[in-house]
Amino acid sequence: MTELVKAFLVGGAICALVQVLLNKTKLMPGRVMVLLVVSGAFLGWLGIYEPFAKWAGAGASVPLLGFGNTLWKGVAKSLGEEGFLGIFKGGLTAASAGIAGAIIFGYLGSLAFKPKMKE
Repeated sequence: MTELVKAFLVGGAICALVQVLLNKTKLMPGRVMVLLVVSGAFLGWLGIYEPFAKWAGAGASVPLLGFGNTLWKGVAKSLGEEGFLGIFKGGLTAASAGIAGAIIFGYLGSLAFKPKMKE
């Protein structure tokens, strides 16, 4: 199975499971997003997510589960290097490129497509 197909199937399965969760529960989308980030960090802490992400490629590293795992890896690394303060700055340091990219491309998209408030 090629890397592209594997990433597509894994990412699609994660998105489908999230859609089922949204449809079958009364959880709001924001809470589901937080659940995904926290789950990714928790699975990273258990040592489960990293081998899964290496196998699945972008299908596991791009969704919010992967973001949570990235935050955890940054906290773990910074905690070992800087002690207690690493808890607060490690995750943001590790995820800064993704956060900055989301802000920049979101802004550029808003310039290109002229978003409007819902009525």
